[in-house]
Amino acid sequence: MKLFSTFAAITLLSSSVISTHSFAGEKTMITMGGNPVALEGKMPSINMAAPSFTVVDEKFNPVSLSDFKGKTVLISAVPSLDTGVCALQTKRFNKAFTKFDAEVVMLTISEDLPFAQKRFCQTENIDKIKVLSDSVWRDFGEKYGLLIKDRGLLARSIFIIDAQGMLKYQELVNEVSDHPNYDAALAALTEISSAAK
Repeated sequence: MKLFSTFAAITLLSSSVISTHSFAGEKTMITMGGNPVALEGKMPSINMAAPSFTVVDEKFNPVSLSDFKGKTVLISAVPSLDTGVCALQTKRFNKAFTKFDAEVVMLTISEDLPFAQKRFCQTENIDKIKVLSDSVWRDFGEKYGLLIKDRGLLARSIFIIDAQGMLKYQELVNEVSDHPNYDAALAALTEISSAAK
């Protein structure tokens, strides 16, 4: 098994692709508290159609990627909103959302139950982005290769899907307790959403 540095694959109109792949048959590895853990599934490829998935909202209503067809979608995946870094990550994107128009959607997805997510959003005034739960079917985690084996959590990551449904940006954070590169993600979101106009 091989530990990987932060996985970042970015495709913008004027940039090249940067990517890291696991070897055939090997699982993608990240760390939790410095200890290696394996991820289940395989991360999708840049410049390919983003895998469809279904999660649930605070009322357990199904929400699918197809519900945002024609919009640029940023997905912020976090292990649990009950942890400091995940809470800060969610608040950071909620605040940044005001800089984008109605053609951009920001989602935070975790394995937290919808009840806990609703409580967090009310306490922290998260009212601009959509906070969704993958706890029912784990469909998102499986299709995006983010399920941490034997932990029932998602690896920390960022994905951006353009208005045509193509995956254009992804970052898998190597150490679960580290922050993603917010500036890079928001710059990519600006460029990708602008290209759709």
